[in-house]
Amino acid sequence: MENILEIFKKISENESITITKLESVIGASKGVLSRAIANKSDIQSKWILKLVENYPQYEPNWLLTGKGSMLKVKKNGLEEPGSVYFMKTDRKIKEQSVPLYNLEASAGVVGLFNNKNVHNEPIDFISIPNLPKCDGAIYVTGDSMYPLLKSGDIIMYKELENKVENIYFGEMYLVSINLDGDEFVTVKWIHKSDEGDEYIKIVSQNSHHGSKDIHISNIKAIALIKASIRVNSMS
Repeated sequence: MENILEIFKKISENESITITKLESVIGASKGVLSRAIANKSDIQSKWILKLVENYPQYEPNWLLTGKGSMLKVKKNGLEEPGSVYFMKTDRKIKEQSVPLYNLEASAGVVGLFNNKNVHNEPIDFISIPNLPKCDGAIYVTGDSMYPLLKSGDIIMYKELENKVENIYFGEMYLVSINLDGDEFVTVKWIHKSDEGDEYIKIVSQNSHHGSKDIHISNIKAIALIKASIRVNSMS
């Protein structure tokens, strides 16, 4: 049996993410995996289960033993439906102009996505070659995703029409949540919830912000974050 920590390392390498990002994906505290790898110590079995839950495109037997095929395959050699990791297979567009919106003028994310508000005219356009398809861009506010994102950064997103059904757990999303009739807009990692399939868990990058389980009926709009832009200035 292959050391389970080597499996975690291979997953991070194959997904082109850091061990720190992998810790975030499975809901572990920062340093849980990196310290275990450095010290060659054991980890709790719950993190292995979280790895299986968040990476369904990998064969469970390989995840647990390191033996056999890494990815799920059919007899015809094709990956099983739903096993392809979205960010790894996203088609890039050579040229596109992504509209930059003023979220406050658009009456929130729901108003922006519905495109029925007369104030939904873009304030500018962003053109970056070889990006995945993006529906729009907005400025980030708050510090819940700091230091990955800070207030004033720009995020570029792709709307999810079917909301929860199209979520790829472990990725970053722009989410509009109904809180007692008010719209709460946030950028968070989305993980599976321990409360069941009727819930999702929203997780901040900033450790000072706690995670929260949200019932899917309270999600009014959602978009996958495709890219972010940070402008650094001396003035």
